[in-house]
Amino acid sequence: MSTSAATSPQHPPTGDQPGGQPPRSERHPQPGQRPQQRGVRPPGYTLIRCGRHASFLLHRRSAVVAAFLTLLLIAVSVAYLSLGESTVAPAEVIRVLLGHPSPDELVVGTLRLPRLVVGLLVGAAFGVAGALIQTVARNPLASPDIIGISQGATAVTVIGLTFGITSYAVLPYFSVLGGLVAAVLVYLFAWRGGLNATRFVLIGIGFAVALRSITHLVLTKGDQHVAQQAQIWMTGSLNGRGWEEVEPLGWVLLALIPAVLWAARAQRTVSLDDGTSTALGVRLGRVRLGLVGVGVVLASVATGAAGPVDFVALLAPQTARRLTRTAQIPLLCSALVGAFVVVLADLLSRRAFAPTELPVGVLTAAVGAPYLIWLIVRGRTAAGRA
Repeated sequence: MSTSAATSPQHPPTGDQPGGQPPRSERHPQPGQRPQQRGVRPPGYTLIRCGRHASFLLHRRSAVVAAFLTLLLIAVSVAYLSLGESTVAPAEVIRVLLGHPSPDELVVGTLRLPRLVVGLLVGAAFGVAGALIQTVARNPLASPDIIGISQGATAVTVIGLTFGITSYAVLPYFSVLGGLVAAVLVYLFAWRGGLNATRFVLIGIGFAVALRSITHLVLTKGDQHVAQQAQIWMTGSLNGRGWEEVEPLGWVLLALIPAVLWAARAQRTVSLDDGTSTALGVRLGRVRLGLVGVGVVLASVATGAAGPVDFVALLAPQTARRLTRTAQIPLLCSALVGAFVVVLADLLSRRAFAPTELPVGVLTAAVGAPYLIWLIVRGRTAAGRA
């Protein structure tokens, strides 16, 4: 059979169209003609064009959920700045935030606003960290406070406290070191020619117990005053946080933005099964290690700034995923949910039991513990049905 006979019968080759290309009128439609469809758009997505050569797909439900969570976060932040031992009108809060002179500038701008900013940054960091680690492990139980990362950060930070390092501007660096060491140990012990999700979680739980024991051992050998201070920090607290704590936390999180943007793109391929990801040319080992590294640094920095605020990294990603109904965990919505949970919990811990002020970690643990039990029971039920 000749080459010309093997071409498509819809567009036979001519002298003006070598190689069987479609007519010029179909490649470049005339005015009034409908352009030829070049691809199939996934359901639920909108194509956003940025100029002539750039475009991206936007998940409509995720965008709506993110906007709704942003409004909720703004509302709870205004309430946070308004409510306290002295109540400030929301109008005065807005005046202080806009930089206008106000008699409530000391209460709002100096006392409450730094604590709010720390809560927002810590909650967002825990939310994104939990999303990344759960994506790699493919397990909703694989949050930093379950698999030993927060415990590693806590152990090294408590050791620093016992040696007289009490500055909240320095403690995050100790927390990052401890979190990285714990993550490396868990990753090495869980790796057996691949990363099994169940083994990863179980080994992480084992390391969490061991590191918690080391922390308590250090506390019993240290000074009593330092031990009391460390116990308050270990429950997760925003009490006494000021702008000197906001600055290092903000700079570290700002430096991690490019890594988080990369992670948001990389997690799409990791969410696929190993065979599909490998067929697409993805180096799963390196990508997973990078995602875990970003998540560990985020969780460790947040732990150093506010202590191990339990269950925020567990709650936020799964809540965001259920709200958006996406295939992978949305990082932006996870950050918004994490920030909302921490700020709301700290507001309730300040006002619900007034004049007693509870650490924020007490309330998050009270909500997160039943949720963890529900996840375990739900997993066993699903396994029994399978």
